[in-house]
Amino acid sequence: MPTIETFHMPDAGEGLTEADIVTWRVAPGDTVEVNQPLLEIETAKSLVELPCPYDGVVVALLAAEGDTVDVGAPIATFDVDPGGEAPVDDAPVAQDAVVTEAVEGSAPPAAPVAQAPAAPEPAPASSPATVAETEGSGAVLVGYGVRAGSAQRRERRDGALDPIGGAEDASEYPVLAKPPVRKLARDLGVDLTTVTPSGPGGLVTREDVEQASQANSARSLATYAGDDQPWLESGYSKDGGRSTRVPVRSVRKRTAEAMVKSAFTAPHVTVFHTADVTETMTLVKRLKADREFADVRVTPLLIVAKALLLAVRRHPEINASWDDEAQEIVYKHFVNLGIAASTPRGLLVPNIKDAHRLPLHELAASLGELTALARENRTPPSSLTGGTISITNVGPLGIDTGTPILNPGESAILAFGAIREQPWVHEGEIKIRWVTQLALSFDHRLVDGELGARVLADVGRVMSDPSQGLVWG
Repeated sequence: MPTIETFHMPDAGEGLTEADIVTWRVAPGDTVEVNQPLLEIETAKSLVELPCPYDGVVVALLAAEGDTVDVGAPIATFDVDPGGEAPVDDAPVAQDAVVTEAVEGSAPPAAPVAQAPAAPEPAPASSPATVAETEGSGAVLVGYGVRAGSAQRRERRDGALDPIGGAEDASEYPVLAKPPVRKLARDLGVDLTTVTPSGPGGLVTREDVEQASQANSARSLATYAGDDQPWLESGYSKDGGRSTRVPVRSVRKRTAEAMVKSAFTAPHVTVFHTADVTETMTLVKRLKADREFADVRVTPLLIVAKALLLAVRRHPEINASWDDEAQEIVYKHFVNLGIAASTPRGLLVPNIKDAHRLPLHELAASLGELTALARENRTPPSSLTGGTISITNVGPLGIDTGTPILNPGESAILAFGAIREQPWVHEGEIKIRWVTQLALSFDHRLVDGELGARVLADVGRVMSDPSQGLVWG
């Protein structure tokens, strides 16, 4: 008989508790091999491609695209012995297969598929094995999934009777539709609760959704110019296309939670400094022409990053965090430098580990890699945690400066504004110079105004005279 193995949602890293199913790369009946791409998930921090943990045949996909699944929950089953005999008794069919057969009205399969075996009962609390097995998340990113019973899957949002359109009570909106039809509805901006079903038993079909979408388009005589934007793709409409509702999830949800927590937990103070950075622009030009830097991208951000690292070395108490539970200030003896990056998924702040140890060339290489991964949505989760101090570069957007909100767990963030040619008094004469504005926000619980001002002044000094870095370095 077939040998069924269940693959559970692994921990993508850094203690995340859930992930969204973005794309399945396989379908039931496909033959798979170990480590071939299985599916793509989106966590609160990044997109992650999961490899297949088994050789065999895909039996069932237990979560649909768009589902939010807890770490440790079963998401797929595999027959790892496809050449084995089919069971002779009436084995239960996997739940998703039952739903599919019921709603499609197709004939039953030649041989029913055995459901994955139930998770074993946990050992008594007094058992030493219990303690060892329950510590940590119990899940791994690559390999054979997680131990049975380590976590429970949350109720699927896109299940056959799940509410649509944000309703909390499924009985209020008893919509029956298959996961592919639900995904089509989200893609087309159709609210399933407004669709008249034509399928058997009140099933909403693909044709029903397409007709509803066409009706919505007809009612919306004026098409909103932004309706084709990527950030609207996961939305739906309740008013004939006049507005789009997008569920808050993944990066946007995480960013919102983090910013609210930071803004209402840490007392923010921001100090500002306008600096003549003409010498920095000259240095950038020289480094771009230097063969030693031919393989990396040199920008003013590289110099301001180095300037901040030097300022932290001179004032290490700025590199700290507040432990509210222990009522302690934690001073970090390392600098994980965060760089705020705008990506298609929202704002991310990946950080360069131990940036204080890097010479200028290696720092430039790390900045380039960090930026490329963020733009490609391939930032690893480990790069998004453990930051100690950050930079937000608003200059490329033409913004002079701002009052940035602290990344949670950090004590300071530097805003680097646009560099512009302006009249400036230099050596007693008014000349056209390159000028920028810097702003440093800090947590006033552990950073006094004097300390924040000194750190910002040091950054400005290095930007105005990069040779000062040789003295401090």
